[in-house]
Amino acid sequence: MQRPRRQAKQPTVVCLVRHGTTPTTGKVLPGRARGLHLAEAGRAEASRMADHFRSLEAEAVYSSPLERARETAAPIAAALGQRVVIERGLLECDFGDWTGAELAQLRRLPEWKTVQRNPSGFRFPNGESFAELQARVHGTLVELCQRHPGTAIVAVSHADCIKAAAAAALGVPLDLFQRIVVGPCSATVVAYGAEGPRVLTMNSYCEPPGFRMKRGSGR
Repeated sequence: MQRPRRQAKQPTVVCLVRHGTTPTTGKVLPGRARGLHLAEAGRAEASRMADHFRSLEAEAVYSSPLERARETAAPIAAALGQRVVIERGLLECDFGDWTGAELAQLRRLPEWKTVQRNPSGFRFPNGESFAELQARVHGTLVELCQRHPGTAIVAVSHADCIKAAAAAALGVPLDLFQRIVVGPCSATVVAYGAEGPRVLTMNSYCEPPGFRMKRGSGR
Protein backbone atom coordinates (compact mmCIF):
# COMPACT_ATOMS: atom_id res chain seq x y z
CA MET A 1 0.00 0.00 0.00
CA GLN A 2 1.42 3.38 -1.02
CA ARG A 3 2.13 5.75 1.84
CA PRO A 4 0.32 9.09 1.71
CA ARG A 5 2.52 12.08 0.95
CA ARG A 6 3.56 14.23 3.86
CA GLN A 7 1.60 17.44 4.19
CA ALA A 8 3.88 20.38 4.97
CA LYS A 9 2.82 23.59 6.64
CA GLN A 10 5.94 25.30 5.33
CA PRO A 11 6.50 25.84 1.59
CA THR A 12 9.13 23.98 -0.35
CA VAL A 13 11.84 26.39 -1.50
CA VAL A 14 13.26 25.62 -4.93
CA CYS A 15 16.46 27.32 -6.06
CA LEU A 16 16.60 27.16 -9.84
CA VAL A 17 20.18 27.60 -11.03
CA ARG A 18 21.07 28.10 -14.66
CA HIS A 19 24.20 26.27 -15.76
CA GLY A 20 27.42 28.27 -16.07
CA THR A 21 28.96 29.82 -19.15
CA THR A 22 30.00 27.51 -21.99
CA PRO A 23 32.12 28.23 -25.09
CA THR A 24 28.89 28.74 -27.07
CA THR A 25 26.96 30.94 -24.63
CA GLY A 26 25.41 33.88 -26.49
CA LYS A 27 26.62 32.55 -29.85
CA VAL A 28 24.92 29.22 -30.58
CA LEU A 29 21.66 27.50 -29.66
CA PRO A 30 23.11 24.18 -28.44
CA GLY A 31 19.84 22.70 -27.22
CA ARG A 32 20.10 19.06 -26.23
CA ALA A 33 23.31 18.36 -28.16
CA ARG A 34 25.70 16.29 -26.09
CA GLY A 35 29.33 17.04 -25.38
CA LEU A 36 29.08 20.71 -24.46
CA HIS A 37 31.01 21.39 -21.25
CA LEU A 38 31.49 24.46 -19.09
CA ALA A 39 34.11 26.98 -20.11
CA GLU A 40 36.76 28.01 -17.60
CA ALA A 41 34.57 30.99 -16.71
CA GLY A 42 31.61 28.66 -16.19
CA ARG A 43 33.57 26.46 -13.79
CA ALA A 44 34.54 29.55 -11.80
CA GLU A 45 30.88 30.65 -11.73
CA ALA A 46 29.77 27.26 -10.44
CA SER A 47 32.44 27.39 -7.72
CA ARG A 48 31.26 30.84 -6.60
CA MET A 49 27.64 29.67 -6.53
CA ALA A 50 28.67 26.67 -4.44
CA ASP A 51 30.26 29.03 -1.91
CA HIS A 52 26.87 30.73 -1.44
CA PHE A 53 25.36 27.36 -0.46
CA ARG A 54 28.12 26.20 1.84
CA SER A 55 26.42 27.33 5.08
CA LEU A 56 22.87 26.57 3.93
CA GLU A 57 20.67 23.49 4.13
CA ALA A 58 19.09 21.75 1.17
CA GLU A 59 17.57 18.28 1.09
CA ALA A 60 18.50 17.48 -2.51
CA VAL A 61 20.28 18.72 -5.63
CA TYR A 62 18.71 17.89 -9.00
CA SER A 63 20.15 18.50 -12.45
CA SER A 64 19.31 18.35 -16.10
CA PRO A 65 21.09 15.39 -17.72
CA LEU A 66 23.25 17.60 -19.97
CA GLU A 67 26.94 17.90 -19.14
CA ARG A 68 26.96 21.66 -18.62
CA ALA A 69 24.19 21.39 -16.04
CA ARG A 70 25.75 18.42 -14.22
CA GLU A 71 29.11 20.20 -14.07
CA THR A 72 27.38 23.21 -12.49
CA ALA A 73 25.47 21.07 -10.02
CA ALA A 74 28.50 19.05 -8.87
CA PRO A 75 30.27 21.72 -6.75
CA ILE A 76 26.93 22.93 -5.35
CA ALA A 77 26.07 19.39 -4.27
CA ALA A 78 29.52 18.93 -2.75
CA ALA A 79 29.13 22.15 -0.74
CA LEU A 80 25.77 20.93 0.56
CA GLY A 81 26.96 17.40 1.31
CA GLN A 82 24.55 15.98 -1.25
CA ARG A 83 24.83 14.02 -4.48
CA VAL A 84 23.54 15.16 -7.85
CA VAL A 85 20.29 13.48 -8.90
CA ILE A 86 19.55 13.56 -12.62
CA GLU A 87 16.03 14.75 -13.47
CA ARG A 88 15.00 14.59 -17.13
CA GLY A 89 12.15 17.04 -16.55
CA LEU A 90 14.80 19.76 -16.16
CA LEU A 91 16.23 19.05 -19.62
CA GLU A 92 16.76 21.89 -22.08
CA CYS A 93 14.04 22.73 -24.59
CA ASP A 94 14.06 20.54 -27.70
CA PHE A 95 14.94 23.09 -30.38
CA GLY A 96 14.56 20.54 -33.16
CA ASP A 97 16.03 21.70 -36.47
CA TRP A 98 17.36 24.85 -34.80
CA THR A 99 19.71 22.84 -32.57
CA GLY A 100 23.29 23.97 -33.05
CA ALA A 101 22.39 27.01 -35.16
CA GLU A 102 24.16 30.32 -34.67
CA LEU A 103 22.00 32.91 -32.92
CA ALA A 104 23.07 35.59 -35.40
CA GLN A 105 21.54 33.52 -38.21
CA LEU A 106 18.38 32.68 -36.28
CA ARG A 107 17.72 36.35 -35.57
CA ARG A 108 17.43 36.95 -39.32
CA LEU A 109 14.59 34.45 -39.68
CA PRO A 110 10.99 35.78 -39.77
CA GLU A 111 10.09 33.17 -37.14
CA TRP A 112 12.41 34.88 -34.66
CA LYS A 113 9.84 37.64 -34.12
CA THR A 114 7.30 34.99 -33.12
CA VAL A 115 9.79 33.46 -30.69
CA GLN A 116 10.21 36.84 -29.01
CA ARG A 117 6.70 38.30 -29.24
CA ASN A 118 4.33 35.32 -29.37
CA PRO A 119 6.23 32.35 -27.95
CA SER A 120 3.03 30.64 -26.79
CA GLY A 121 2.17 30.08 -30.44
CA PHE A 122 5.55 28.79 -31.56
CA ARG A 123 6.88 25.27 -31.97
CA PHE A 124 10.49 24.67 -32.95
CA PRO A 125 10.61 22.78 -36.27
CA ASN A 126 10.60 19.07 -35.38
CA GLY A 127 11.00 20.05 -31.74
CA GLU A 128 9.14 21.23 -28.66
CA SER A 129 6.76 24.15 -28.21
CA PHE A 130 7.25 26.73 -25.47
CA ALA A 131 3.88 25.72 -24.02
CA GLU A 132 5.05 22.10 -23.77
CA LEU A 133 8.32 23.25 -22.23
CA GLN A 134 6.52 25.25 -19.55
CA ALA A 135 4.10 22.44 -18.76
CA ARG A 136 6.95 19.94 -18.49
CA VAL A 137 9.15 22.05 -16.23
CA HIS A 138 6.30 23.25 -14.01
CA GLY A 139 5.03 19.69 -13.63
CA THR A 140 8.53 18.52 -12.72
CA LEU A 141 8.89 21.19 -10.04
CA VAL A 142 5.49 20.30 -8.57
CA GLU A 143 6.60 16.67 -8.37
CA LEU A 144 9.91 17.61 -6.73
CA CYS A 145 8.06 19.69 -4.16
CA GLN A 146 5.87 16.69 -3.38
CA ARG A 147 8.99 14.61 -2.82
CA HIS A 148 10.47 17.23 -0.47
CA PRO A 149 7.60 18.97 1.34
CA GLY A 150 8.56 21.88 3.57
CA THR A 151 12.26 21.70 2.75
CA ALA A 152 14.66 23.39 0.32
CA ILE A 153 16.12 21.92 -2.85
CA VAL A 154 18.34 23.00 -5.74
CA ALA A 155 17.46 22.36 -9.39
CA VAL A 156 20.05 23.10 -12.08
CA SER A 157 18.55 23.67 -15.50
CA HIS A 158 18.64 25.97 -18.54
CA ALA A 159 17.65 29.57 -19.29
CA ASP A 160 14.36 29.01 -21.13
CA CYS A 161 13.31 26.32 -18.63
CA ILE A 162 13.87 28.66 -15.69
CA LYS A 163 12.23 31.63 -17.45
CA ALA A 164 9.17 29.49 -18.18
CA ALA A 165 9.01 28.28 -14.57
CA ALA A 166 9.37 31.83 -13.25
CA ALA A 167 6.60 33.06 -15.55
CA ALA A 168 4.30 30.31 -14.30
CA ALA A 169 5.10 31.17 -10.68
CA LEU A 170 4.47 34.87 -11.30
CA GLY A 171 1.28 34.26 -13.23
CA VAL A 172 2.82 36.04 -16.22
CA PRO A 173 1.46 35.05 -19.65
CA LEU A 174 3.87 32.88 -21.59
CA ASP A 175 3.95 35.50 -24.35
CA LEU A 176 5.77 37.81 -21.92
CA PHE A 177 8.28 35.32 -20.57
CA GLN A 178 11.05 36.63 -22.84
CA ARG A 179 11.11 39.74 -20.62
CA ILE A 180 12.59 37.63 -17.82
CA VAL A 181 16.39 37.56 -17.64
CA VAL A 182 18.21 34.46 -16.39
CA GLY A 183 21.98 34.88 -16.64
CA PRO A 184 24.59 32.12 -16.57
CA CYS A 185 24.87 30.50 -13.13
CA SER A 186 22.25 32.82 -11.62
CA ALA A 187 19.69 31.74 -9.03
CA THR A 188 15.93 32.14 -9.25
CA VAL A 189 14.24 31.09 -6.01
CA VAL A 190 10.56 30.16 -5.69
CA ALA A 191 8.70 29.03 -2.57
CA TYR A 192 5.89 26.63 -3.47
CA GLY A 193 3.24 26.55 -0.74
CA ALA A 194 -0.42 25.82 -0.16
CA GLU A 195 -1.41 29.34 -1.18
CA GLY A 196 0.54 29.18 -4.41
CA PRO A 197 4.10 30.04 -5.43
CA ARG A 198 6.01 33.05 -4.13
CA VAL A 199 9.02 34.30 -6.08
CA LEU A 200 11.76 35.21 -3.59
CA THR A 201 14.45 36.32 -6.02
CA MET A 202 15.29 36.22 -9.74
CA ASN A 203 18.56 36.27 -11.67
CA SER A 204 20.52 36.58 -8.43
CA TYR A 205 24.22 36.02 -7.83
CA CYS A 206 23.98 36.32 -4.03
CA GLU A 207 23.24 33.87 -1.25
CA PRO A 208 19.78 32.48 -2.12
CA PRO A 209 16.99 33.39 0.34
CA GLY A 210 14.58 30.94 1.91
CA PHE A 211 17.18 28.38 3.02
CA ARG A 212 17.92 27.47 6.62
CA MET A 213 21.44 27.77 7.97
CA LYS A 214 23.38 24.60 8.73
CA ARG A 215 23.83 23.99 12.44
CA GLY A 216 27.16 25.19 13.67
CA SER A 217 27.84 27.25 10.56
CA GLY A 218 28.72 30.25 12.70
CA ARG A 219 27.05 32.72 10.36
